[in-house]
Amino acid sequence: MKSIMHFIERLQRAGGLKGVDIANMAGVSTSTVSRWVSGRKAPHPETQLRMSDLSYVVMRLSEYYARDEVRVWLYARHPQFQGERAIDIIFDDRTEDIIAILDRLDSDAYL
Repeated sequence: MKSIMHFIERLQRAGGLKGVDIANMAGVSTSTVSRWVSGRKAPHPETQLRMSDLSYVVMRLSEYYARDEVRVWLYARHPQFQGERAIDIIFDDRTEDIIAILDRLDSDAYL
């Protein structure tokens, strides 16, 4: 379970995310996230997949933005997503929509 703890710490370090952000994305309470970090409980496999998607997006964004900017990007409404927020798109299991935008960013389409 230490891997979950390190995983969450990496999200916090690279993406500027807080426990409440991870809890909101996972649809759980902040105390549940604390139990994951302490190793007393593990996230449901579906939640682990969402967290993995979030981690991938955060790592891609960290190539372009500082950690605080990554957090803002995740919570901001984007015209590329018809006004939706990236964090909600990840929660809705539509991360591929975000990856498509990031791929365009990689190809300088939005720079």
